[in-house]
Amino acid sequence: MTLATHSAAGAVSDPFAPADETVLFDALLRPNRSLGPRGFLILMLALGGLSFAAGIAFLSIGAWPVLGFFGLDVLAVYVAFRLNYRSGRSYEALRLTERQLSLLRVDWRGQSQRLDFQPYWLRVEIDEPVTPGSQITLASHGRRTVVGSFLSPAERADFAAALRQALADLRR
Repeated sequence: MTLATHSAAGAVSDPFAPADETVLFDALLRPNRSLGPRGFLILMLALGGLSFAAGIAFLSIGAWPVLGFFGLDVLAVYVAFRLNYRSGRSYEALRLTERQLSLLRVDWRGQSQRLDFQPYWLRVEIDEPVTPGSQITLASHGRRTVVGSFLSPAERADFAAALRQALADLRR
């Protein structure tokens, strides 16, 4: 999770139009990708090398078709990681001002959806105790939406507490 207060950090430009109002809470939520490009390269080289060595061993004893299957395994791992990295391009941006809480969702293709909530009626709900299946739900006037579904349970609890606190500060 990337949580930026009063600024959107990283490669994502500010997803909201310049506001005339004071920003009370600003968060940019991104899925975590713990294996960076260098680690991915090392993993693929190690996996490819091991698969090639094992394939050559099978080739030397006459089981030549096995060599192709080792190559398919490496290809499957590569494709799975590339799909995982592609889904990591999605994010959710939340901005709280005195008049509204705006949620901007951008998927891996770059398509966006914006939802606005009136903050005085907004409820931040999270299943207690927080478990891997818990969800953070924003609810107001019959509308409900889940945010931060890709966050870990600890990150969900921290984010929900921070957003609740910002809303409580606004309502005072």
